[in-house]
Parts: sequence; C-alpha cells; structure tokens
Amino acid sequence: MTPTAPDARVRLDTHPTHDSAVVATVTGPEAQELVAVLKADAWHPIAEDTLVLVRIDREEPYWAREAAQALTADGITVDISPRLREAMAEEWTWAAYPMPWCTRAEIREVSDQAQQIYDAIRHGRLRIHAHAHDGHTTVAVGTYPDGESIHLHGEDHLRVESYTYGSAEGAREEATTDFLRLYGDAVRPGPAPLTDTEREADRTREPLPARPANAPARPVSVPVYAADPADPAAVLEQFLAENSSWEKHHQWPGETTYALHESLVLRVELYHHPDAGPRDELWTVAAYASPVGDRLWHATATAGTPEGIITTLLKSLADERDWGSTTWAASTAPPARKAVLPLADYSWEETTTESGRTWMSPDEKCRLQHDRHATWTASGGNEPHRPNWTVQLSQHAPPQVIQQLVFELAEGQGPRQPGAPRTPRSPAPCPVPAVRPPIAGSHALTSRGR
Repeated sequence: MTPTAPDARVRLDTHPTHDSAVVATVTGPEAQELVAVLKADAWHPIAEDTLVLVRIDREEPYWAREAAQALTADGITVDISPRLREAMAEEWTWAAYPMPWCTRAEIREVSDQAQQIYDAIRHGRLRIHAHAHDGHTTVAVGTYPDGESIHLHGEDHLRVESYTYGSAEGAREEATTDFLRLYGDAVRPGPAPLTDTEREADRTREPLPARPANAPARPVSVPVYAADPADPAAVLEQFLAENSSWEKHHQWPGETTYALHESLVLRVELYHHPDAGPRDELWTVAAYASPVGDRLWHATATAGTPEGIITTLLKSLADERDWGSTTWAASTAPPARKAVLPLADYSWEETTTESGRTWMSPDEKCRLQHDRHATWTASGGNEPHRPNWTVQLSQHAPPQVIQQLVFELAEGQGPRQPGAPRTPRSPAPCPVPAVRPPIAGSHALTSRGR
C-alpha cells in the first residue's frame, strides 16, 4: 500500500457487536502512518490506534483479507485472530439473491459497486435530490460533484445506477424531470431514510464501549445451526413452563429426566452425562401408539445442538395448528419434497445420490439428509463427517415436525460467544428420591430401545 512500510504492526479481529465488521488495532513507533494508510483504504478510525471496517454488503472479512495481504506484501506484520480467519475462509452467498445468474465473484462486484454509491452519499460526494418507492424498492435521483446526474435503484448491497444522464448542461434538470414523470406522487425531496443496515453501520462506526477487564465478549447473532449449544436443563424447564399439559418426572437413580404429555403417548428424555461431548446423544423425543403401545417414531439430538433447534423440536410436539392448510403441504410434491420446499427460497443446494438426498446451507455449515430408509438427519459444523451436533428423526416422523425443523434451519438465528469453545453444558444429575414413586404409564418410560 505504501512505498516504504511504516514501523508498525496491525492486529485484525472481529467486531464485538457486529457479526461481520472487522476491527484493526495498530501498534508501533509509526502507528499513525499505518492508521493513515488504512483510512485511505476505507477503514474508519474509532480511537487513536483503532479502526473499523464496516460495509453494507457484509463482505468485511473478504476485504480485510485483501488488506492483510497487501500490508504483508509491503513488509508490515499482520496478526489475524482465529475467529476472523474462520470468517475469511467462509464461503457464503445471499439467500434468494435477485440475480441468480451471477457467480460469487460477480455478486461481490455488484455489492462493491453498491458500497461505493453508499460511501459517495455518506461522504457528500453524491447529492440526492429526491427519492421514491416504486412498489418494490427505493429509487432516487442525484448528482455527482462533476455534474453527472444519475438515477439509482435498490437499497443496501443491491443499489445500482439504473440510468446515467452525463454532465452536460441541463443533465440534472432532465434527470429530475424524468424521475418525477416516472414516479409522480411517490416522489419525496432529499435522500431516503436510512435502512436498518445503514443504521447498524453507523452504530458500528462509534467508539467501542468500554468493558471491565476480563469481561467476556458479547455474543453475536449467527445462523441457528452455528449458534452455541443449548443449556439443556433451562430449555426443558422453559418448555414445561409454557406447556401445562406436560409434566416432569425423574427415573431412579437420577440418570434421566422425563417430560411426559398428559396423554402418556409423547415423551421427552434428557440424559445426565457429566462428561458429555458435543457429539454424545443427550435428548430423545418419542411417540407411542398408546400408553402401553409400540413406539411410532423418535428423534435424538446430541449435546452440541443449539438451543433454537432443540426448542423447535420440543415445540413441534405441542403445536396443534392444522399443518395440512399450508401451501407446501397442499402441493403435489412428494412428501419428502414438501417438507423441504422452504429451503429452495434460501439458496440451499440439493444433491441426489444412491443413498438419498442432501440439502446444504449456502455457507456449507449445515446439512439436511433424507436417506433411502426415510430417516432424516440434520447436522452442523465445518466437517461433514465430524459434525458439531446432530439431530436424527426416524422413519414415520410427522411432517409437521420436519417442516418446523426445516424452517428453523433456514431462518433461525442464535447467539454465539466470539472465540468460545463449542463445549455443551450437560445438565446436572437430577435429585434422587429415597423411594422411587410409581408413575402412571410407566411402560412407556421403560421401553427405551424399541
């Protein structure tokens, strides 16, 4: 970036409150020279030796990597935190992107052009005269300092120059006249109100809040399948508090806690493994034909499963809505296809093999499999053969359970503590009664393993 590298070094890390922004901390005798270099490269200073890179296209890790490579080539030492390296290596794409013919590189190019328009407006290099809503998105008319007038279409990472009028005399008047003719009564003077993304970017450019020494970093919001493991005992207690038709029971000698539906045909088992790893089974959900009948279907979840997924699985048992009325359930698609129709709207990639079908999230961090034996498996993590968590549903699992799980995987968000190891919290052993009490329908309790 500079002919002579300043005597300084920079550390790059993720922002504590913005899930894609990057913070640069500069140290060394000539730190201010390096700060100036980063400022020229669109980094925003938030303290004397600290800058932040925040964009409206969520591409900060990519551009931080580009900056790191350029600095390293100039002889400057760059330290990158492990969590930022993970974000730099992550490949993802926008869900339901309106230009599906674009490659990932082309999508990044489009969003970078939108970023340049946003920066020009924010820094006063592009003056917006008027805006309107065309029924789908925001449109605007503006002029650059050199006299070139343009029409804009879209918001955030999708904003583009839809028409250019040049810089000849009268171009601004022509552009404004055409804008009024196209959008009529919808036209409002000045720039459009800030979007949620733009407001978030403004907040991220503020100085970092002071935190006490050794205080843990604030959790960030991530897709539910990448969130931290659930607190099993708390999740089960919350479920019981919200569903009065379920009751909690313990099995002597305190190795398992049960939640039983009043019908005695539905149950949830939570095992107590003090040394449970994230891949060890901790939950079992099961349904029976009758209080003393055979098991109809079951689902299991490992200790590393995020809270949103466990909560969805439990809530699906208590959901009494008519799922047959939903558009995907009423479609002519095969049963398995109906269950996963929502994934098509979120850019999940489907592949078919001899063993069944697999749907992969855009960032390749979550997989949903439907095998030839009609069982379902959802798993999350960077390594397909060594996932961080797994949920399995047996044959005959109700479509509504699968559908709710699919929607949570596609849309859900959850907390992730930056830099925290993904170690699950195993529930403490439940109290051991002096005498084991009889439980109605106990046949269902002891039929594990059918």
